[in-house]
Amino acid sequence: MITLIATLKVKDGKMEEAIKILKEIVPRVKASEPGCLEYIPHSVRGDEKTIIFYEKYGDKDALKLHSANLMKNMETLFPLLEPGMDIKTCYEIIQ
Repeated sequence: MITLIATLKVKDGKMEEAIKILKEIVPRVKASEPGCLEYIPHSVRGDEKTIIFYEKYGDKDALKLHSANLMKNMETLFPLLEPGMDIKTCYEIIQ
């Protein structure tokens, strides 16, 4: 399994709008990508600008599918974000 930890920065004053959009996007991603086992956005206490995604994929093909769909799925969210994302690809040590 492959886990991604993605950190996104939201533009000033756009967090509530971003959360509303994520509530629409996340169920759609989970329904259309069977290899996406977890896709959970988190806010950070005391930080009005950061969203951290915890994502888990069954295999490389599942991650490829997610990557191929990313621009389409996130098109309404991207205008609310600062440029750049910090993405860490993680592999489980013990399964």
